[in-house]
Amino acid sequence: MSRPAGALFGLNILSNGKFKEGLSYLKWRRKYAKALNQFRDIHAGQDCFIIGNGPSLKHMDLSPLSEYYTFGLNKIYLIFEQVQLDLSYLVATNPLVIEQSKAVYEEELKFPMFLSHTGSEGVVDDRSNIHRLHTLNTWSFYDDITQPICEGNTVTYVAMQIAFFMGFERVFLIGVDHSFKQSGSSHETQVYQGDDENHFHPDYFKGQKWQLADVYGSEVSYHLANYHYQKANRQIFDATVGGKLDVFPKISFEEALKQARKK
Repeated sequence: MSRPAGALFGLNILSNGKFKEGLSYLKWRRKYAKALNQFRDIHAGQDCFIIGNGPSLKHMDLSPLSEYYTFGLNKIYLIFEQVQLDLSYLVATNPLVIEQSKAVYEEELKFPMFLSHTGSEGVVDDRSNIHRLHTLNTWSFYDDITQPICEGNTVTYVAMQIAFFMGFERVFLIGVDHSFKQSGSSHETQVYQGDDENHFHPDYFKGQKWQLADVYGSEVSYHLANYHYQKANRQIFDATVGGKLDVFPKISFEEALKQARKK
């Protein structure tokens, strides 16, 4: 996707009156963007799993995944109560999730993490394993995370763009149930009452603020990802157990483990 050069992009934001957003972008460009180059094509030709947070994870044996490259999302660290999972990377973009996970991100997790700069600025302190992305809502699929990329209404889409930048050839999705028990408008902020039925752990958002999922908006993003992966002779497979997403070719989790290249 073509875009203005870094400096011009920042100036365009400023000229549009989005002063605070412009300053945030310029800080990210100066302080964090270049460090992301270390991940360019680092996994060229390899395979990975992107692990969503759906309740289907409760019905899976995730222990074999320690032999594969994996992306965990948001509060995936709660799964460590049930399984020893040697995650490769973590991705989080939602400001509510990042604020709620601050202590865990800063003190407990030691593998590389990718956080939205706008969502984590002034919230999560710098750590050597924490990398900042500049995410925005301009809908497209971006293959260079050293430039601003699209959130696409779901952190899973951000992980797909990172995986593409890293050079992964095949991506296998699990835990992307694409089904939510919710009442209200997409992106509306609510306090989750009772046990969380939308995620693999009952305490995921229990008694906490969360933003209602944008199921249709997520599907638009997934179609974009599917197109760009196929155009580059790469592939995304959906190995979610009982998932409702109907964008990517379906494959069983057992078959995914057989097909995917190990670390």
